[in-house]
Amino acid sequence: MAEISTGERADNTADAAVRPLRALVAVSKALDPAIDTVICMPCFRRPHYLRRTLDSLAGQRTGRRFAVVMVENDAAKSESVPVAAEYLASGKLTGLCVIEPRQGNCYAINAAFETALQTFPMATSFLMIDDDEIASKDWLEQMLRTAEATGAEIVGGPVFPEFDEKRKRGLRRHPAFAPAYDVSGPVPVIYGCGNCLIRRSVFEQLGTPAFDLRFNFLGGGDTDFFYRCKRLGMRFHWVAEAAISETVPQSRTSLKWLVTRGLRIGAINYHVQRKATPTRWLRAKLTTKLLAALPLSLVYAVHAVFTERKGTIAMHPVTVAIGSALAAVGLEPQPYKASKIVS
Repeated sequence: MAEISTGERADNTADAAVRPLRALVAVSKALDPAIDTVICMPCFRRPHYLRRTLDSLAGQRTGRRFAVVMVENDAAKSESVPVAAEYLASGKLTGLCVIEPRQGNCYAINAAFETALQTFPMATSFLMIDDDEIASKDWLEQMLRTAEATGAEIVGGPVFPEFDEKRKRGLRRHPAFAPAYDVSGPVPVIYGCGNCLIRRSVFEQLGTPAFDLRFNFLGGGDTDFFYRCKRLGMRFHWVAEAAISETVPQSRTSLKWLVTRGLRIGAINYHVQRKATPTRWLRAKLTTKLLAALPLSLVYAVHAVFTERKGTIAMHPVTVAIGSALAAVGLEPQPYKASKIVS
């Protein structure tokens, strides 16, 4: 197995010596470094879903050349590697697969983007899709055309949930699953990287690691990333037509998972806002805001009971408010630890 640099800055030679290298475990025969577009994909314990994702990429209706960079984030089992190697060796897709030995959401995403930036120095557009998602036929073309036409540095699109159980379809309106926007056009910010396009200039401005490792097991590194982009004045555009579908297993529709999701969103909101409060005065304002959000969330919940008529949706603002308050005192879920991930 070949090894490649992590792409991170080393403070000293001792640090560089102990830092684990990413292993290059699969690569296609034809790998042109002049390719302009790269699709990045973190992978973790979902080889059966990964096949569907890769099929959807191989079936894109576009005349553009693109490469795929896959990152296996389970170094022990590496269940995604044989699938990745199969698609790359057969010529269905062009690209490579590496193993990121450090487990965690942000480690995997950083590995994908850093490997893509390093391997394809001429690439200007970097997209991301998760290994449990299926891209619509014109997804890639829609995203690229929008970036070119608008000049936006970041383009986002919807991820629509597909539930294993028909009776769970009412959860499509739940904030944990519903897309952020319904209509194409300029937007103030996007929140997730499961369907996005990022221009190379963005990474050049933010430096490395792009995704803050403090969000590694909590999640929300993408929300933090995009808010930092917003504060730097970058432009966002939404493409409602560039749809991706996401397979939602039964384990992610339980009451426990939805509550944990709300708590996690609250914790993410707190940490993203906390990073933008460098002074004591701003931190005091944030604390006041959090305290006020708790009773207000009950008002929103009562309103949701009458408008949505679904208890799991109505309780969401309350769990988010509680999650923010708990994070302020150091208590938060860590769903991206390997021991807590259910495939």
